[in-house]
Amino acid sequence: MGGLGYVRWAPGTVASLAAVPLVPALGWVAARSPIAYAAIVLGVPALAIWAAAGAEAALGERDAGCIVVDELSGMVVASCVVPATWPAAVLVFVLFRLFDIWKPVPIRTIDQRCRGGLGVVGDDLVAGIYAGVAARCLLALA
Repeated sequence: MGGLGYVRWAPGTVASLAAVPLVPALGWVAARSPIAYAAIVLGVPALAIWAAAGAEAALGERDAGCIVVDELSGMVVASCVVPATWPAAVLVFVLFRLFDIWKPVPIRTIDQRCRGGLGVVGDDLVAGIYAGVAARCLLALA
């Protein structure tokens, strides 16, 4: 993601923060072209899995900290269930980082047992689902 993985402090958080504008932007796309929206929501994680596998092979390291395309994928997945607003985007960011760091079941299991690109990205996809659903619930209560 444009070198964000090489930020010295918390590259995953920085990459997730950089993905925040995608939440309202994806809502805009969804309203205008459901086909383009579906292509993005399905394509980003697929490309991320492929890219993460290649990065792991090139770096010779499992889930290297400089691989942050998984955070982008998690944020894209989380955006699927929340309104396309900036408050929702900020809430998704906070919740995504919480779940990504905390790693409740099955996130931790995926992180520990899956290998390759799916291992790098899979836990973030589930963290994105958790963050999106939790954000949706919290926004409904507000």
